[in-house]
Amino acid sequence: MDLEVKDVNGSNCLSRNESDRGLSASSSGVSTALASVLIFTIVVDILGNVLVILSVYRNKKLRNAGNIFVVSLSVADLVVALYPYPLVLTAIFHNDWTMGDLHCQASGFIMGLSVIGSIFNITAIAINRYCYICHSLHYDRLYSLRNTCCYLGLTWLLTAIATVPNFFVGSLQYDPRIYSCTFAQTVSSYYTISVVVIHFLIPLLVVSYCYMRIWVLVIQVKHRVKPEQRTKLKPSDVRNFLTMFMVFVLFAVCWAPLNLIGLAVAINPVKVAPNIPEWLFVTSYFMAYFNSCLNAIIYGLLNQNFRKEYKTILLALCIPRLLLMETSSNESSLVSALKTLLFFTILMVTLPIGLYFASKAYIFEGSMKMSSSDSYFYAAIVAVLAVHVVLALFVYVAWNEGAPKGKGKDD
Repeated sequence: MDLEVKDVNGSNCLSRNESDRGLSASSSGVSTALASVLIFTIVVDILGNVLVILSVYRNKKLRNAGNIFVVSLSVADLVVALYPYPLVLTAIFHNDWTMGDLHCQASGFIMGLSVIGSIFNITAIAINRYCYICHSLHYDRLYSLRNTCCYLGLTWLLTAIATVPNFFVGSLQYDPRIYSCTFAQTVSSYYTISVVVIHFLIPLLVVSYCYMRIWVLVIQVKHRVKPEQRTKLKPSDVRNFLTMFMVFVLFAVCWAPLNLIGLAVAINPVKVAPNIPEWLFVTSYFMAYFNSCLNAIIYGLLNQNFRKEYKTILLALCIPRLLLMETSSNESSLVSALKTLLFFTILMVTLPIGLYFASKAYIFEGSMKMSSSDSYFYAAIVAVLAVHVVLALFVYVAWNEGAPKGKGKDD
């Protein structure tokens, strides 16, 4: 009898060990797949968005009011590839978060800033395209340099206001399923619903309205539904509109699953949360992460001016002697653009993060004796202000490097 019990226990242990090995192998396979997706996203994100910024900086035809928001969107995508994504990759390799709570809060905050900044910039681009095509007579007045910079500042100010409440709610937490410090959907149902509605659904409605009005006008002009209408659309106008429309569609497709899951969980957390498959939750998150590398590809595929600049920059980097074939002014422009981009990219990453850590440790906790939660909040404000200052300086320098002389509406 004792032998039989031992055999049963032995077989149970054996089956349990086999099960554990199976789970371990499955988990290892998932981690490898996630790491591969993230590495690809980081490389394409950095390369693509640097090309976008350089292209706008170098090409006067691209240096217009609408593309200021394109540069701003590229900066929002670039920041996550330089700080939060590498930390997520480190967590995948270690199968745990080993960087401490401060990096967890900082990376979650910057990721939130990037996501909300992206959707707000996409909304600003849609409004710009709507004014450009549907109200062309008033466009130059509405989007003067001063007004455009004000709109850009307002976009990032609203982004900061929308992101900072995470520190009060305590919603930035590490989730081992996605190896990320990110927004926890189950912390507060009301807050999650507010985030999804204000940061996703309302911007989507605004963008959809703008692009629907543009589509109607394009169809009317094409089929001459209103002969008395004076609006004249150039092929470049339509191509530019289609490019921005595709950016919006891809953003909506990549981010909709995660937001809809969050909305469903917030409405009925007890019943919905346990029934959401882990693979669906993880896939929705990494789809959202993957979106940050897609915009630069869309610009290159659909916009001739961007495609031309991509080729010029890549050829110049791969075959330096081709630089000698250009004019001295073009050489100077490329070298100057590279130096300025490198400077502001380093400044965009190091200054806010450095000020965040330094102000939290030495000013708010050290000198002012604030609590940890209060110091997180005020340090985040300092970091946000630093981002605004660097971004404003970059736009000002890039714009004044060689603004177009005419008021033509280039692609």
